[in-house]
Amino acid sequence: MSRKQKDPLRPLSKEEHRNLKHLSRSTSQPAVHVTRAKALLAVETGRSYTEAAEMAGYRMGDTVAKLVSRFNQEGMSALQPRHEGGTPSSYGVSETERILTEVRRVPTPKADGTASWSLSLLKASLRQALDGLPQVSTYTIWCVLHEAGYSWQKSRTWCETGKVQRKRKRGVVTIRDADAVAKKN
Repeated sequence: MSRKQKDPLRPLSKEEHRNLKHLSRSTSQPAVHVTRAKALLAVETGRSYTEAAEMAGYRMGDTVAKLVSRFNQEGMSALQPRHEGGTPSSYGVSETERILTEVRRVPTPKADGTASWSLSLLKASLRQALDGLPQVSTYTIWCVLHEAGYSWQKSRTWCETGKVQRKRKRGVVTIRDADAVAKKN
């Protein structure tokens, strides 16, 4: 006989039940969402946490117990994974914008010592600027650039992905590919 559950699953609303049913059968949603939905539906039907864990593919019932507790507090957002370790990002929106502003600025060969940006030169420029970032690393700059859709080109420059300049009869026009982010992932 199993122990009494400390935090039993609260009654689900019709919409939550329908969404969990839909998620549990999905083949296009992330696998973590599907397994969590299966575990919650199993608990709703009266299964123990251990049985629900087996049905969903977890090893231990404690995982389902924590999921149920989180679902009781947060609702459907409990299906989303949380931060899974590693150093949390130490730069916010303003610092990210500062990095992108520096990348978009055309370097002057006399002042910056280069005609095109590299990661190390961007780092040096950001660290020396009065409104710069004194502790920024090349890895942080690289991450910010990739999140913003920039990629390193063979011409040894950073270029915004999905943005290209084309010569037309009326002059040079900039064309953006709306699917560039989707193609990148």
